[in-house]
Amino acid sequence: MTDTHDPELPGRLLRTERDALIPLLRSLPDADFARYTCCPGWTVRHVIAHCGSALMRVVEGRFEPDVFSPACNDRDIAERADWSHTEVVDELERAMTEAGPVIAKAGGLFDVIGLGEWLHAGDVREAVGAPDAYAGAGIEDALALTPAAFAYAKTQVPVHADLDGRDEPLVLGSSGERPPARFIGPAPVFLRLIAGRPVIGARYELAGAKEAELNLFGG
Repeated sequence: MTDTHDPELPGRLLRTERDALIPLLRSLPDADFARYTCCPGWTVRHVIAHCGSALMRVVEGRFEPDVFSPACNDRDIAERADWSHTEVVDELERAMTEAGPVIAKAGGLFDVIGLGEWLHAGDVREAVGAPDAYAGAGIEDALALTPAAFAYAKTQVPVHADLDGRDEPLVLGSSGERPPARFIGPAPVFLRLIAGRPVIGARYELAGAKEAELNLFGG
């Protein structure tokens, strides 16, 4: 696995996730939209509304000074409070379909959004008890986007990740003055760690860094 930039990668990941997630969302009873996710204070519906609105901002080129900040995210969710669950899911489906070409033309600027959306889909699956919360058909593309996420974080500790079932380690971040941390374990667990998601009960090894230092998306 390399860090060579592939402009089509985020769009491909979004379309793969769309084909898996949207049918699941359309099959959910209303009560499941009110289930809380691992994102503090956010229900399944909140996460879906955030994902759809964030991607539509990319599609439509709407970037206020505080775009993608917590305050902006909260506003976007609040603006959809009167929408039906179907309307929220419809927007997400459209956004996951249309965002790829826009992201591809941005030259890597928005690549990390593709990974973030995929991780949020995992949050939803976990909240409703669906299998493969942070795995599934898109996991290889998600892993291929992790260099973009490390570049976005800038100051993140470098990591050599030896992932189960893969011959070559995933090398992330610039070593600089600090030796790279070493992760050994399943790819879904590693993706949970870089997203700051719970890994209770998971088996893995991490040396040279604390779990919190691998969180690319803040506390």
